[in-house]
Amino acid sequence: MELFLKKFTTNHNTAPFCKIKLSDYKVAFEKTIALARNEISNITNNIEAPTFQNTIEALDYSGEQLDRLSSIFFNLNSAETCDEMQKIAQEVSPLLTEFSNDIALNEELFKRVKAVYDQKDILELTTEQATLLDKKFKGFSRNGALLSEEDKLKLREIDTELAKLKLTFGENVLAETNNYQLHITNEADLKGLPDGTKEMAASLAKSKNLEGWIFTLDFPSYLPFVTYVENRELRKEIAIAAGKKSFQDNEFDNKENVKRIVELRHKRANLLGYQSHSHFVLEERMAQNPEKVQSFLNDLLEKAKPAAQKEFAELTDFAAALDGIDQLEKWDGAYYSEKLKQKLFSLDDELLKPYFKLENVLNGAFTIAEKLFRITFKEVFDIDKYHEDVQTFEVLDFEGKLVSIFYSDFFPRKGKRNGAWMTSYKPQYIKDGINERPHVSIVCNFTPPTETKPSLLTFNEVTTLFHEFGHALHGMLANTTYPSLSGTSVYWDFVELPSQVMENWCYEPEALALFAKHYETGEIIPQQYVEKIKESASFLEGMATLRQLSFGILDMTYHGKSQTIADVKVFEKQAMEIASLYPDVEENCMSTSFSHIFQGGYSSGYYSYKWAEVLDADAFAYFQEKGIFNKEVATKFKDNVLSKGGTELPMELYKKFRGQEPKVEALLKRAGLI
Repeated sequence: MELFLKKFTTNHNTAPFCKIKLSDYKVAFEKTIALARNEISNITNNIEAPTFQNTIEALDYSGEQLDRLSSIFFNLNSAETCDEMQKIAQEVSPLLTEFSNDIALNEELFKRVKAVYDQKDILELTTEQATLLDKKFKGFSRNGALLSEEDKLKLREIDTELAKLKLTFGENVLAETNNYQLHITNEADLKGLPDGTKEMAASLAKSKNLEGWIFTLDFPSYLPFVTYVENRELRKEIAIAAGKKSFQDNEFDNKENVKRIVELRHKRANLLGYQSHSHFVLEERMAQNPEKVQSFLNDLLEKAKPAAQKEFAELTDFAAALDGIDQLEKWDGAYYSEKLKQKLFSLDDELLKPYFKLENVLNGAFTIAEKLFRITFKEVFDIDKYHEDVQTFEVLDFEGKLVSIFYSDFFPRKGKRNGAWMTSYKPQYIKDGINERPHVSIVCNFTPPTETKPSLLTFNEVTTLFHEFGHALHGMLANTTYPSLSGTSVYWDFVELPSQVMENWCYEPEALALFAKHYETGEIIPQQYVEKIKESASFLEGMATLRQLSFGILDMTYHGKSQTIADVKVFEKQAMEIASLYPDVEENCMSTSFSHIFQGGYSSGYYSYKWAEVLDADAFAYFQEKGIFNKEVATKFKDNVLSKGGTELPMELYKKFRGQEPKVEALLKRAGLI
């Protein structure tokens, strides 16, 4: 398909979504892979001696059309998929795996890379060039270039199977999410549920030609249900349904996929000379090795567990006093937490939601970015979208120059996976003197507008938007020479710093005054609400920390050493026991829908959320010290973190910004754990 063989003729070279037909993808992948192969051949067949420019640089700039096609196709497979698209994904994934293996295992190419690497000490390289050279060399040495022919073949087989398994895992979770609905016809069963959620559920039922209300496992439907509905049996029903996704011995079951993915990852690591998948992964992380991660998780566990157990006991006592509940279950957690929060702080999401109209919150994020980083956002209508819900923006600097294209996609729908994420349709890089600007997107599943109300966000959705917007800023403000070092292409346990640090502005009166305005009256959020938001920020923080740690521990238990898993459920239960508070639910298993580690890129990396919290608490403490809109601190953050991508070691970049290494005390203090 010719469309993908050269630059698009669209405004700012944006993705021409409306011109792409599903039937075009397979041929387009075949042709762009052939183009990329040709570029690799030109490097290996070059009769001149290997240099940084003709080998390392040429390699990084190769495959531009294929990368562009892949980002468009796989982003849409997450945000706007269908059965046909999933079938194409299963067909093209092996082709892409084969191609990436052909590069990683190409002896002639590796010889040229190694020839440049061997003379790195006498080459006068910039810091970014030295980082790129190191990355390219390790890309080969860590991915099989030094293996025998027989072992290279084994590696290819493992990688092909893993690529397909990860896709299947994600498809199964999406199918299970879409297949469940809770249909309620008796309004008395919905006692306690906010009107907005009820209206949304009625609208969904109407769209399916049904009476009453429909609830699904999409977060804007599921979370309010388990948080507010008084009917404990119905909360139990939907909570168990959420917990048994792909754990039902049906065609979408993921138990065997989990076992096989773990087994293959260990085999792959062993084949490459590593003790475990975690040892392989963490070599290229700030944490460096599994021992350091385990020590980090255990240290936090030791500090958080007493607080979590105390909070859980208080919550149990509260539920007993309120409703005579003698044993708190998982479907009670959100419900009684919300009730206790209302009692302690006279604060609930329904009180706050009118102040968080989606458009205002998004504009608030834009205004804060403008104050900090001197960029503006202008909605435009001449850029193609893949769905009518998507908004498109030009991001400009104060001189009117294009910084980035920004897409936002906020509401749940059938072809969209759950959760929230930032992604990119085109990276930033500099080539032939032209600074190619990035095209960045954030995708969320927020409460949609109803017939009578605009989209009003819970405070949790507000922080989610700011979180993803922080990732987006990392992509948008990128300013590096090479595409593979640009934007969010950083060590995985550093990537959450920009996103998590942005959440802090949601708690600051000075920032809230910019966007937290009542959607009907325009009144700025009352000061007592702001104080209560700040007060409640560390509410049940011990329990929340323990929950995050349990996920990190499970991830490391799967990937930290080679093992045979007889029963996924038993394995999971034993791994998470040390950080568990609620009784186990026999019908549920988290692993079979733990997409972060079995479909996404977080295997041996889930700990990085907590790791980055240490960085973000320490970084924001610097802003607080100097002023949350302090230009000097913001410029340091932009120049040393947001714009630099992966051009230097993360700790070096952090120290250039902060002047010191981060202190874990900043996190413990913020969380109220010390």
